[in-house]
Amino acid sequence: MAVPARTCGASRPGPARTARPWPGCGPHPGPGTRRPTSGPPRPLWLLLPLLPLLAAPGASAYSFPQQHTMQHWARRLEQEVDGVMRIFGGVQQLREIYKDNRNLFEVQENEPQKLVEKVAGDIESLLDRKVQALKRLADAAENFQKAHRWQDNIKEEDIVYYDAKADAELDDPESEDVERGSKASTLRLDFIEDPNFKNKVNYSYAAVQIPTDIYKGSTVILNELNWTEALENVFMENRRQDPTLLWQVFGSATGVTRYYPATPWRAPKKIDLYDVRRRPWYIQGASSPKDMVIIVDVSGSVSGLTLKLMKTSVCEMLDTLSDDDYVNVASFNEKAQPVSCFTHLVQANVRNKKVFKEAVQGMVAKGTTGYKAGFEYAFDQLQNSNITRANCNKMIMMFTDGGEDRVQDVFEKYNWPNRTVRVFTFSVGQHNYDVTPLQWMACANKGYYFEIPSIGAIRINTQEYLDVLGRPMVLAGKEAKQVQWTNVYEDALGLGLVVTGTLPVFNLTQDGPGEKKNQLILGVMGIDVALNDIKRLTPNYTLGANGYVFAIDLNGYVLLHPNLKPQTTNFREPVTLDFLDAELEDENKEEIRRSMIDGNKGHKQIRTLVKSLDERYIDEVTRNYTWVPIRSTNYSRDPSFSPLSLGLVLPPYSTFYLQANLSDQILQVKYFEFLLPSSFESEGHVFIAPREYCKDLNASDNNTEFLKNFIELMEKVTPDSKQCNNFLLHNLILDTGITQQLVERVWRDQDLNTYSLLAVFAATDGGITRVFPNKAAEDWTENPEPFNASFYRRSLDNHGYVFKPPHQDALLRPLELENDTVGILVSTAVELSLGRRTLRPAVVGVKLDLEAWAEKFKVLASNRTHQDQPQKCGPNSHCEMDCEVNNEDLLCVLIDDGGFLVLSNQNHQWDQVGRFFSEVDANLMLALYNNSFYTRKESYDYQAACAPQPPGNLGAAPRGVFVPTVADFLNLAWWTSAAAWSLFQQLLYGLIYHSWFQADPAEAEGSPETRESSCVMKQTQYYFGSVNASYNAIIDCGNCSRLFHAQRLTNTNLLFVVAEKPLCSQCEAGRLLQKETHSDGPEQCELVQRPRYRRGPHICFDYNATEDTSDCGRGASFPPSLGVLVSLQLLLLLGLPPRPQPQVLVHASRRL
Repeated sequence: MAVPARTCGASRPGPARTARPWPGCGPHPGPGTRRPTSGPPRPLWLLLPLLPLLAAPGASAYSFPQQHTMQHWARRLEQEVDGVMRIFGGVQQLREIYKDNRNLFEVQENEPQKLVEKVAGDIESLLDRKVQALKRLADAAENFQKAHRWQDNIKEEDIVYYDAKADAELDDPESEDVERGSKASTLRLDFIEDPNFKNKVNYSYAAVQIPTDIYKGSTVILNELNWTEALENVFMENRRQDPTLLWQVFGSATGVTRYYPATPWRAPKKIDLYDVRRRPWYIQGASSPKDMVIIVDVSGSVSGLTLKLMKTSVCEMLDTLSDDDYVNVASFNEKAQPVSCFTHLVQANVRNKKVFKEAVQGMVAKGTTGYKAGFEYAFDQLQNSNITRANCNKMIMMFTDGGEDRVQDVFEKYNWPNRTVRVFTFSVGQHNYDVTPLQWMACANKGYYFEIPSIGAIRINTQEYLDVLGRPMVLAGKEAKQVQWTNVYEDALGLGLVVTGTLPVFNLTQDGPGEKKNQLILGVMGIDVALNDIKRLTPNYTLGANGYVFAIDLNGYVLLHPNLKPQTTNFREPVTLDFLDAELEDENKEEIRRSMIDGNKGHKQIRTLVKSLDERYIDEVTRNYTWVPIRSTNYSRDPSFSPLSLGLVLPPYSTFYLQANLSDQILQVKYFEFLLPSSFESEGHVFIAPREYCKDLNASDNNTEFLKNFIELMEKVTPDSKQCNNFLLHNLILDTGITQQLVERVWRDQDLNTYSLLAVFAATDGGITRVFPNKAAEDWTENPEPFNASFYRRSLDNHGYVFKPPHQDALLRPLELENDTVGILVSTAVELSLGRRTLRPAVVGVKLDLEAWAEKFKVLASNRTHQDQPQKCGPNSHCEMDCEVNNEDLLCVLIDDGGFLVLSNQNHQWDQVGRFFSEVDANLMLALYNNSFYTRKESYDYQAACAPQPPGNLGAAPRGVFVPTVADFLNLAWWTSAAAWSLFQQLLYGLIYHSWFQADPAEAEGSPETRESSCVMKQTQYYFGSVNASYNAIIDCGNCSRLFHAQRLTNTNLLFVVAEKPLCSQCEAGRLLQKETHSDGPEQCELVQRPRYRRGPHICFDYNATEDTSDCGRGASFPPSLGVLVSLQLLLLLGLPPRPQPQVLVHASRRL
């Protein structure tokens, strides 16, 4: 019907809705308008007295439905849904079936305290076995190195070992080692596939990995290979004592990695940047926690290549810090200032380090050098006791191109005589400055002086400071032999997510008779524990679909959690997901987290919010949290100290669970026959959860194939076989029989078409999903594992009927309504009461035919009384509009609790069912939100994967090349400077090693298949707000004002909305967003002002009175010779470039 255009200030024209005035000509809410903070929105009843006065004289009209009419429609809808579910859902009948078979199962109780204590004890035993192996390795390594005789004339051919990168290098015709022909000393091994390692391994040998930038033939490396060879026998003995051991690794301070069992190295596509000394587990094991302030000289003399080297050096330095460390970065010239928004020391976690790295790139060189300003700022930062920090090693790292001031007065004021702060100085770039003051600063403050002349020296020189920090640990001896467990990280050899136990290895030699003992750390010993091995110690299926076990460390990061699922991993960084980010944060969970970090026991029942598995919905639920510490007598000398804490989460309905007791083998066979595909036509299709029922069962992602494999295995073994999980098998077979009886008693004799149903179904804790009739299984898209099916888990958490429309993304094409295959799931939990014990062992439901129920919805929300023909309200009749005959003027919809469209009276919206309603009618959805029908919850997913960003050409990028200015070319001094030499060196190296300049660090160290990078995604979900009653309101929007009515349907997750159709689109800008969007996450500068509670390691080694600080990097710096520079550059330009020598920068005392 044609409707005239509306005019502001005028009443409705003609017979089309003249029964009420046109309201709301004032300002309308814009796109960001929030719901009113006080007072309800303008209700319709305030306008009702005015309606007769503004009706046209003598005109007949039809009106917007009154509130009692819409409540009547809502009751009809509720009754229709309830009637169908009672007839076809079979909730009551399934209860009776369980009770009739009461002799076939027992009801067991989950006792939370006993459960967590048992699991914690099992984890303690697992970790203790790894600790014993670690100690044997560390003790053996120290003894082997002490007995080793240093050989100055050792040669490559004298050492025989398996080079893990040999195969990859042989395949590369440009490989340095191929050209040298040095493979005579490298073993060629055969490997066998080992599922425990997810890799091909050789148990007779260990493998050696040497970083790309270290020369394998150097005397230091050859001696290292010589004495570490003896570790192979200890590796093998450890495995004999504990066959469950995974990678055993020794990471040497020289960069050599020896790991067992041997396996080929996973060579990346581009340059291999792996260096064991930069791995999270090595850094954590090599020193105590650190409070570090990095100060960078940005005076005018620092420009071009030197500034770029400094920026890269700072970024590399940040990568040597772990979450136990605290850091800040400042730049200085005449005055000092932080490079970022952080005004004090902050935790060196991944997100804070990212802020630093981005801020460092913005540093600009200007002004004059003022060391005093830089050091005073750094000391003030370290003396600030009002913030959270590591409170262990304190250090200042200064990057500069040189200067004459020694700032002795600053050190006298802040650091002498105790010298509690170490000072490390870095001379960056190739220049003519006197470096003696820099050396003096380091030596006078228990630090070390380093030189970084070019990009190739950055990585090695920004990590060597760890040797200095290791001195007090070595001198402390046995007291410092503390096993530490790392954060979760990705194993470089393909084992997946692991934690590593680490133990430092000390140099026990003495420089001579009567001399002080050596104070160098030899390296770190590590043993991996796969997270999957720890998960196997936790209850699998007795906790129900919504119960789970989790564990956190002293930082509050999760070690175990069902939401710990990183989509992509970066080998350079650990996987750090905080407990409060793994779940939806609230005050109760903050208290639980703090108590767990403090090593306490506890139990608490809370009301909290949880996300659905598909991350589209939010449910408010009751959960019981129980937690205990995980202690290890071998972890530290303080047996009360707990590095980890274990928690158990249980819904109240999971306090009890069923355990089948099918001792009758005849009954076993009878029920098993209902799993055979030959029974599906009469009994409905059966999907079985892909669980580990037996050791020899072949897994498959295809459920039909998995069922076939299962049946074939069951023909060979019995459910009581020792190689099978009897609990899982018995429960599966029992539920097969239980659901078949539901078919027999309820489904088989019903005509689904009468009620426009596509299917009926039942899913159980035992792992059975039965769909009837068999043909409906062709369109069944739910997860065959009920515990991983969103409808199953939500039905358990919600009372009544849970509607689930098909999932639609706004970017995808609409639903194709063909052959009546598109359906809407309606499910509900079966609550079983046995005595005083209540549990929910199953979920049943129906699948509605979308088109048929859309038509039925219109009839139920109409003025029809029985089966009479609809009466259309026209100009000559006095009646109310309804959803059937007035669908041109009236919009009627059912929206679920997540804000997704379920049904509509508009035929053109049927293909939009399942979409967020704001994408269908933004104006109306915003009004529902502003009137508190919906509440919004925003959170961040820190484990998302995003397409990689195209590489930029920033001048500060690690692979970039300094481009001189015209002024530089015109300056003769520049041509004689080290900057020119470095430029030519980089350009030529870039031509020879093109991949070095193109390699991205993450991709270089990652697997060749890596195509995505980790990122942060912002998630927004909506859930029902506080309004439960029937409600009328007006959407004020200028000429587009609309009346609407909304009412919750009892015993469902649906909202029934009736509204006038919009006649113009002035308010379409007010669109709520629900889809996941890329984000930088919460503002880090604000988060660090209220840091989350954590505890650092309980012991610190940062001081020893016997430490010898004389080795502090004293070296000589000679100005470059013009003749040498010109000669070398001419050689390069003539095409005779000298082969770049790999970096082997180690302390002189590394000569063992």
